[in-house]
Amino acid sequence: MQPWKGEGWAMHWLPFFTYAIITAATPGPNNIMSMSNGSRLGFRKALPFNLGIWVGFSLMTILCTAFCSGLSTLIPQIKLPMLIAGAAYMLYLAWEIFRDSGEIQEDHSREGFWSGVLLQFINPKLYLYAILSMEAYILPVYHGQPLPLLAFALLLAFIGFAFTLCWSAFGALCRQCFSRHARVVNTVMALLLVWCAISLFLG
Repeated sequence: MQPWKGEGWAMHWLPFFTYAIITAATPGPNNIMSMSNGSRLGFRKALPFNLGIWVGFSLMTILCTAFCSGLSTLIPQIKLPMLIAGAAYMLYLAWEIFRDSGEIQEDHSREGFWSGVLLQFINPKLYLYAILSMEAYILPVYHGQPLPLLAFALLLAFIGFAFTLCWSAFGALCRQCFSRHARVVNTVMALLLVWCAISLFLG
């Protein structure tokens, strides 16, 4: 079956993009700091920090891809435990999103390019985002194909970067949106993540 054609497309890739977008869009170290910097400095002055996030994000997703690919080659039986762990993480994330009050705690750390790069090396959300995406969705289709794996690693980084720009540009608006409509937004995103977790075992 061609990866991007046929009846299996929706069953496999729609959950992938749903998971990637929700995980990248929800509050985390990158988004909170981007919102904070955008609110304090303006979008243009906060851009170096966001570009640093993109560079660091790209490096870390490439490293996570190499790690996952090597691990899957050495230990083929690792797939099922990783899927179970991934589904458990998605359900945990869904619960955390559902119960979140919508309040956003700001981080007024440094806002330069290298701060954005270095933040990625200590960002646990990034590791889970990249490793689960690779193990659950991408490696089963493109295992042993370096160029497609590299392309997907960069795609994951770009999705994350795009949402940091959104949080930076619309920081105040996002804060008001999450505060006013937190219950509805969080419930919808939580249910979508539950669907993603279930879909891991349907293909």
